[in-house]
Amino acid sequence: MIRLRMSTHDAHYGGNLVDGARMLGLFGDVATELLIRQDGDEGLFKAYDNVEFMAPVYAGDFIEAVGHIEKVGNTSRRMVFEARKVIVPRPDISDSACEVLEKAVVVCRATGTCVTPKDKQRN
Repeated sequence: MIRLRMSTHDAHYGGNLVDGARMLGLFGDVATELLIRQDGDEGLFKAYDNVEFMAPVYAGDFIEAVGHIEKVGNTSRRMVFEARKVIVPRPDISDSACEVLEKAVVVCRATGTCVTPKDKQRN
């Protein structure tokens, strides 16, 4: 699991909307850690087979990205990911106010396959 705040540098569209590809970047980081823990190597991301964008993400939102390995093959690792909005800015209260959401909002889900070549696996 990783958690970070989306910055104005992450905003790509009007209204400080963050590009959905930013969530895929977070999933890539989660996958890298999962592969290191599983195989002792960063491995390679082969493909996403499903990506669903479910809610908008804005600069100032705190996003928590999680994932797990669903299936382990000889060299392939099938993974499931989810990104959730957990804190949002509250400019209606003040320019520095934020609110921890009572219930996290799922903003993106994905599944994909990573590969760690046999000769790179150490665990």
